[in-house]
Amino acid sequence: MNTSRQRLLYLFERYYSKTATPQERDELFTVINAGANDHDLADALRRAWDELTASAPIFDESKMESILNNILNDGRNTRPNKKNSSLYLWARFAMAATLLLFAGAGLYTYLSKQPTVRQKKITKVQPRPKNDALPGGTKALLTLANGQTIVLDNAQNGTLAKQGSTIIKKTEAGRLVYNAAAKADASAAISINTIATPRGGEYQVILPDDTKVWLNAASSISFPTRFTGKTRDVEITGEAYFEVTKNAAMPFHVKTYRGVIEVLGTHFNVMAYNDEKLMKTTLLEGAVNVRLGNVVSKLKPGQQAQIDVSGNTNVINDVDLEDEIAWKNGIFQFRDAGLAQILRQASRWYDVDVVYKGNIPQREFNGRLSRKVKASELLKMLEYTGVNVSIQGKKLIVN
Repeated sequence: MNTSRQRLLYLFERYYSKTATPQERDELFTVINAGANDHDLADALRRAWDELTASAPIFDESKMESILNNILNDGRNTRPNKKNSSLYLWARFAMAATLLLFAGAGLYTYLSKQPTVRQKKITKVQPRPKNDALPGGTKALLTLANGQTIVLDNAQNGTLAKQGSTIIKKTEAGRLVYNAAAKADASAAISINTIATPRGGEYQVILPDDTKVWLNAASSISFPTRFTGKTRDVEITGEAYFEVTKNAAMPFHVKTYRGVIEVLGTHFNVMAYNDEKLMKTTLLEGAVNVRLGNVVSKLKPGQQAQIDVSGNTNVINDVDLEDEIAWKNGIFQFRDAGLAQILRQASRWYDVDVVYKGNIPQREFNGRLSRKVKASELLKMLEYTGVNVSIQGKKLIVN
């Protein structure tokens, strides 16, 4: 594929300024992965680098040149097959443009606000760790009302159990479906089931009302095997994305340890990990109320309600929806994210513990990477900004 120089520079400028549409971003990545315009890409990268370092240098120029050339030349003699093309695309471009430049920008912003801090130069890029951690996958544990547990990743497809008049099936696509009978005995006891993902796991379930739920790693959802009464109540921990079936007569309630999300029918994401400072509810479609005690925040699409550890609620406008649900689409995506935030996600997805040998480096990162890669690929990208992270057994060591 050969794209005109003018078009490539336009696409890069749009991406670099964070104004590219999803179609423009995909077009740029396709061009980069084809490898036919590396000279023009290098020119665009150098222009962006010059803009970043106009006031003060971030990294040694010779090191930047060496890193850039290594990335552009990586894989030139060994073209990726279709199966691994996504990995190569991000290994070559995101490492260079996204993390090298944007993390550099975040570092520059941080340092420029604190002129007494001595700037740190990259002197060595750490080699690939000898140890590694595999990415997570489709894993979850189902707990039935009687306490019986079923390991879903090992269970065969088809009917797994019956709870009252509801049949539980595992589909070939690896998701769990609750088929509630059209008519059920109203006097029958309500059974509560729980689906929990471990660290390194994710799962999708279709609830008895046809609501779709995606669970991120280290998360859980508890729900009745059929919905009765005036509301549809579920409870979650961790992170989940919902596509709620509309039913104005029976509102859908999501209970968390920091409040309740009230909806009729809508698409939204809830991030409610105990180790995060903020609980975030992000609305993509429809409308929701986020309730904490007597405080109610009404959200419109594109807004996010944040509740901190003290119970304070704040509504953010015009959030990047793609960032918030990137995990559901198999992507790590960071925008002005601190190192600790990134490594908490890595800990959950790769099932490893994070150990800091010193102070946590105070830097901000922007980047995007497939969640299908091994942990070493993510760490390699961080190391390009001077962060020394290694894998030792089940631990990520930050020196």
